[in-house]
Amino acid sequence: MRIVVALGGNALLRRGERLDASVQLGHIQAAAGVLAPLADAHDLLICHGNGPQVGMLAVESENDPDLTRSYPLDDLVAETQGMIGYWLTQSLRNAGVHKPILSVITQTQVDPTDSAFRAPTKFVGPGYSAARAQELAQRHGWSIRADGGRWRRVVASPDPRRIIEQDSIAYLVDSGTVVICGGGGGAPVTADAEGRLGGIDAVVDKDYVAALLGIAVHADRLLVLTDVSAVMRDFGTPQAAPLAHLELEELATMQFPAGSMQPKIEACRRFVSATGHPAVIGALTDAPALLAGTAGTTISAVKARMAQEVSAVTGSR
Repeated sequence: MRIVVALGGNALLRRGERLDASVQLGHIQAAAGVLAPLADAHDLLICHGNGPQVGMLAVESENDPDLTRSYPLDDLVAETQGMIGYWLTQSLRNAGVHKPILSVITQTQVDPTDSAFRAPTKFVGPGYSAARAQELAQRHGWSIRADGGRWRRVVASPDPRRIIEQDSIAYLVDSGTVVICGGGGGAPVTADAEGRLGGIDAVVDKDYVAALLGIAVHADRLLVLTDVSAVMRDFGTPQAAPLAHLELEELATMQFPAGSMQPKIEACRRFVSATGHPAVIGALTDAPALLAGTAGTTISAVKARMAQEVSAVTGSR
């Protein structure tokens, strides 16, 4: 099978943890141990999050007295793609993956007139108290929003239109390479009338990019790996219960938390609608079971189609 994995930021850092390299590398090594068997058995592309890392670099850049101006977000996304890609490549190799592994610094084309630039929603960086967040917002011109009990910076998150390196990524996968790409949603760029590219200050949702890549490379499955075991009905209430299966038609009548689960659901909807193949949301540690359809939440065009594909996967083992 050909599988695209959207690896959530929890694989690198959990709430309340320090941004020390050793902490993040420990999580990456654990994730690599889970993903290594999938890499050996299937074609695998991995997209990863980078919100905390970009936020840390943005704070450092904005407070560096030697800089005339701070580095824009597209540069910081590219920078973190290199670091996290290095960690993942090394950790997958150390976890026993024998195939070629390559991390691709990815550019994602966006529309400069996207409405997201007028209404920033994407969280980046650490959480602050309300007073501290207000102080930083005034100093740096940030937009801020509450995220649970803390306040964080929010930035524009335009919709991805095209992956610039898409053809190269497809070639690598076809040749049997494990590809790490679209990190942090890729560095956002725009194209002028002559097709010349230039970076733009934004962050693209990595789940949307994972879906776009999955469609482009004709993936059989999209796995959205996060820190929850499944999509929950009535999330946050005493009636909360996991949903094992969802059909596309059901999604139109349901609502999910806008800052967390909704982008994952929408990414899955796009992938399933375009390919007819299932997408699955669940915990990183359950990745093999998610692929088999025995854990997490499977989103499919119709349940009968999903059952046939799961049977085919199980029978191939």
